[in-house]
Amino acid sequence: MPLLNLKHPLPPLNALRAFDALARCGSLRAAAEDLGVVPGAVRQQLQSLEDYFGAALFLRTGGRVTLNATGLRLADAVGIAFAIVSRAAEEVQQRDRKTRLRLGAPMPMALSWLMPKLSRIHADLRDLEIDIVPVAITRTLADAPDIDAMIAGGEYRPLPDIVATAFMPDAFGPVCSPAAIALSGADREGWLENVTALVARDVSYLWDDWFRESGTRPSRFLKRVEIEDLTLAIGAAKAGLGVTIAPRVSIETELAGNALTAPFGFVPRPVGFRLCSRIADRKSNAIGLLADWLLREGQASDPD
Repeated sequence: MPLLNLKHPLPPLNALRAFDALARCGSLRAAAEDLGVVPGAVRQQLQSLEDYFGAALFLRTGGRVTLNATGLRLADAVGIAFAIVSRAAEEVQQRDRKTRLRLGAPMPMALSWLMPKLSRIHADLRDLEIDIVPVAITRTLADAPDIDAMIAGGEYRPLPDIVATAFMPDAFGPVCSPAAIALSGADREGWLENVTALVARDVSYLWDDWFRESGTRPSRFLKRVEIEDLTLAIGAAKAGLGVTIAPRVSIETELAGNALTAPFGFVPRPVGFRLCSRIADRKSNAIGLLADWLLREGQASDPD
């Protein structure tokens, strides 16, 4: 970039700042407060500016300093110049500054579906710095003031002051380790009567929901074991301890690696995945960019 060739050097910057502060604030005291210095320092800078130009810029009456006609003309030019520099500096800062977004996601989905995509999120959304915060599957944005947006699956329910953008269907079904499969020609109701059902306490209703949505007759099971949450229930199923119900996206990694299998496939849940945000943030560019990305990714992930 070529250097600016000036016939005359610019006036001292500190003197111009003091001059601009006086023009904007109207008095020495107010200008000093604006700059965070004592009035004497402002007075000294103003004098140095007059010495530089060799011309009077101020009217001094009774200890009060105001701009004369020459000073007023200079003040217009200085004010415009500082405004241009200020806007340019702001544009540079905004261009280089990323917006940080804390995104809550149900723990199993965060581990299996979202975290493997994190590098792609950062590559596609370069203006955003997204922190993924795993949360309990039933937690909502209404009780998470430290989170900017949250993903909710089939547990989503409308809440006041929260808006939600649907981006992907949700489906669920029984899952277990491949070694636990021994259908041996029996119907699925008969097979389920001979397995241990792993019931996650935080989503204990999933078995009842699956029987209803799949049209399968409810089974008595050989045994029922309650486990604290869905993440642990999925881990127990991987270990061959029984069968649990899980959303498909929460076990994509395990399905792909053959650590889990879904003997009856998956059935859709009535409510799909949504990105939840507060109404006050509905016009946020960051939320909009994330919602668009999730919609594209959700369409790509939908097996149908």
